[in-house]
Amino acid sequence: MLSQSLKYAYYPGCVAQGACRELYLSTQSLTQALGIELIELKKASCCGSGTFKEDSQLLEDTVNARNIALAEELNLPLLTHCSTCQGVIGHVDERLKESQTEQPEYVDQVNGLLKKEGCSPYQGNTEVKHILYALVQDYGLDNIKERAVRKLTGLKCAAFYGCYLLRAQKSMPYDDPFNPQAMENVIQAVGATPVYYRGRTQCCGWPLSSYATNESFQMAGTHIQEAIEGGADCLVTPCPLCHLNLDSRQPEVEKVIGKKLGLPVLHLPQLVALSLGVDPEKLGLDRHIVSTKPVLEKLGF
Repeated sequence: MLSQSLKYAYYPGCVAQGACRELYLSTQSLTQALGIELIELKKASCCGSGTFKEDSQLLEDTVNARNIALAEELNLPLLTHCSTCQGVIGHVDERLKESQTEQPEYVDQVNGLLKKEGCSPYQGNTEVKHILYALVQDYGLDNIKERAVRKLTGLKCAAFYGCYLLRAQKSMPYDDPFNPQAMENVIQAVGATPVYYRGRTQCCGWPLSSYATNESFQMAGTHIQEAIEGGADCLVTPCPLCHLNLDSRQPEVEKVIGKKLGLPVLHLPQLVALSLGVDPEKLGLDRHIVSTKPVLEKLGF
């Protein structure tokens, strides 16, 4: 068992508070079930999803230095449940920490802008961590196994990592960016069976969706088909933007590729929370576009 309780400065991001509200709900249910304390950063702003730097790198760095500084004020690591937020904020943190040694005047410029707005300065003394790695590295797989009162035996889950979680930062201390295992290890810890397939570490297509919609949907369709061919009962993703392209837009994807898919897509916190005995109604599983009923029926709900 854990020697001490875990506590994080929680950065929910914007998608989980809007289009993927079920991720916000299931993260709360999961952390409560595990005894993990979250202090929500209600003053935090959108990370920009990588778009701020198209106009100004300084803009992206300053906005996210402020987000990190909010966690530093609490002397806590910043926890996110969005791969895109992890990639953007984590990379800013990485870049600013390097700049403290190699280009301190740039960090001073960022902090000068923060001071002008009455914000705390960026110190570079905390870390940005996705909930996947908080579960694996901080909470521990063995502890998850102990707490899993409902083993998800017989459920075949295809992890969909996407790209931002794995390769947006220079260093990847928790996993292999090209052959990760963290999601599959969690899937096994809750008693389910991981399904390996080619597209699990590739882009979901979301970044293309606003200007190359057909290509975006073809990418998503390819990944879903490969998972189905591998025998998956569902996809499991650590990113709400991936979830939007793979679940919310799956009916449109089907039209583009000319095939029926119907593969449920779960958020990682939903999967783990189910194994902890959390009522499915508390996890927002009825909010998905592709019905999650086949998954629940397979688990005996």
